Amino acid sequence: MFPSDTHLQIGSLLFEGVDQIDLTGPFEVLSRIPNATYRIFGKTTEPVRDLKGLRLTPGAALADAPQLDVLHVPGGFGQEALMEDDEVLGWIRRQAAGAHSVFSVCTGALLCGAAGLLKGRRATTHWASFHLLPFFGAIPVNERVVLDGNWVFAAGVTAGIDGALRLAAKLRGDEVAQAIQLYMVYAPEPPFDSGTPETAPAAILQHAQQSVRGITAQREATARRVAARLGIALPTMAAT
Repeated sequence: MFPSDTHLQIGSLLFEGVDQIDLTGPFEVLSRIPNATYRIFGKTTEPVRDLKGLRLTPGAALADAPQLDVLHVPGGFGQEALMEDDEVLGWIRRQAAGAHSVFSVCTGALLCGAAGLLKGRRATTHWASFHLLPFFGAIPVNERVVLDGNWVFAAGVTAGIDGALRLAAKLRGDEVAQAIQLYMVYAPEPPFDSGTPETAPAAILQHAQQSVRGITAQREATARRVAARLGIALPTMAAT
């Protein structure tokens, strides 16, 4: 935990096709951490659209980012276009090397993996891409939030809020995180127990798997190229 008088630089990566709640869920938490500056960084400062069309605007370009104390890497379908983007991957590597904490949400873990940062780390990601973690040398852990040293991984989408609260507690203490949770009225009571592959009805799960089969296959093809580049032995598991 940082002393309360230590100012923190917190930054999130923004890109075309991000899943907005991977960004905005943690934003609700991270932007409320006391004595901190929070900014959103993109390749440029031009607006982008999330995967459902919501327009979002970075506050600054990657090149103008200071060394961050906390790096937040969200996911979404647009992650796939950055998996071999040297500018973005290099920025993630440099920021992660100097950061106190790195926070990955959903398929942001695959971006961190493509940057070569997951070797030997316990990690999680969205259920549709969970089987790809070994392609990056990660140790898959099927939990909603996974902590590995100064890294925090959130499984996907709304799990980013849980992960951000865990991170806030690590940075400023439990009471600060609890106060943020209270302000957000974050006390979820979902009407259905259908939020994981293990609890969703079989027909719902099958339909969901079919709906992401194309992007999942594309991600696996990219993961295989990244694994070859990183010198990681290819797993034999098949995509779901």
